[in-house]
Amino acid sequence: MSDYTELKEKLFYTQKNGLLKEDISVEVEEFSNGYKDFLGASKTERLCVKKSLEILKKAGFSEFSYGKEYKAGDRVFINNRGKALAIAVIGQKTVDNGTRIAAAHIDSPRLDLKPNPLYEDSELALFKTHYYGGIKKYQWTTVPLALHGVFCKKDGTTVEVSIGEDENEPCFVVTDLLPHLAAAQYKRPAGELIRGEELNVLIGSRPFLDDEGSELVKLNILKMLNEKYGIVEEDFLSAELECVPAGKPRDVGFDLSMIGSYGHDDRVCAYPCLMAAVDAKTPEYTVISILADKEEVGSDGNTGLNSAFLEQFIGFLAEMQGVNKDIALCNSKCLSADVNAAFDPTFPDVMEKKNAACINYGAVITKYTGARGKGDTSDASAEFVAFIRKILDENNVIWQTGELGKVDLGGGGTVAKYIANLGVDVVDLGVPVLSMHAPFEVVSKLDVYMTYKAVKALFQN
Repeated sequence: MSDYTELKEKLFYTQKNGLLKEDISVEVEEFSNGYKDFLGASKTERLCVKKSLEILKKAGFSEFSYGKEYKAGDRVFINNRGKALAIAVIGQKTVDNGTRIAAAHIDSPRLDLKPNPLYEDSELALFKTHYYGGIKKYQWTTVPLALHGVFCKKDGTTVEVSIGEDENEPCFVVTDLLPHLAAAQYKRPAGELIRGEELNVLIGSRPFLDDEGSELVKLNILKMLNEKYGIVEEDFLSAELECVPAGKPRDVGFDLSMIGSYGHDDRVCAYPCLMAAVDAKTPEYTVISILADKEEVGSDGNTGLNSAFLEQFIGFLAEMQGVNKDIALCNSKCLSADVNAAFDPTFPDVMEKKNAACINYGAVITKYTGARGKGDTSDASAEFVAFIRKILDENNVIWQTGELGKVDLGGGGTVAKYIANLGVDVVDLGVPVLSMHAPFEVVSKLDVYMTYKAVKALFQN
């Protein structure tokens, strides 16, 4: 080896496609199959909590009981209103020595029904929607949609709704103009090609069999809903109903190397956090996985991480052990498990390639997010990034670094800043995603598995 080659190999930092490294295809495929099953059953935050609880209870986790004493190795969870979870495996050391936290969010962009959604126009029945999170509105037209959620009635009963996932069930759709008549629509700015008030979901066209009266199609829809769910129109006022793309996750590519689906952001990180907790046995430090709601709209509310949810949970554990909660927080270390944008060669101009994440290069560390001048972000310390680098390399995790686009173009946020505000050391780490926030996103199977390995490595150190 020449001096040049030896010195370059020693001093240069180079990243390599993870699929060119040692063959781990069996482990990757097994983990991906579990993820696809999880994702297909987790189209909303409520369904994600429901599926996660099935996995946790099967793995020996039980509901946390305030005031009860837990020993090392005990496995507990708190279900926050059916829309967020705190999961813990009690460590050998008390929590004032710090905890190991992985935090992901389980909400995704979607179309929520308005409080008074059902109407009839021109003998068609439709739902009015209010989009949730950052979407390209035009992408949500002519896509088969499923309806999920709950009606909460005045008598205290809750009725679950899930229609459109099975091929034998009906689906729903937002219609669009045919190109022959879209001349005026084409003149709109891209952001207004479809306007928010045009995201109306088509749900029926058959009238109630009566020659008299008006709104016969609406009446027929309400009759069907009443017969199946026992609800009346007023019950929409206290409902949470979400329209999401119908269908199961699919392998993408001739080589089956990728997964395409709705909802990768951020359930693609939630599943690794969940399974890393499941696979923790009797850790040295208490490990905590947080699956939170409301990240796509700012993390506000009592199921989001800009609330007391995490702080209270660690406070409960600290009180149980007779130690100080604030010391526990200050000594804790966290991976904010959230996605980053993958480099797309079709749209290279928005990325600074040297600092962009790529498919198949492993879990991506994002030292800071925010917008432009690092506004509205948590910027991880060099010391903590060095700590994470060390444990990733020691545990054979394939990883990379990335930013969310060019400095003056990019921007985005995660839950990291809310956790950092509690005094916790935190950095973002997750899966690079193609077509993020679209009805059909794409990720690499290898990157999903490496994100799991990264969270597991933190839980062991």
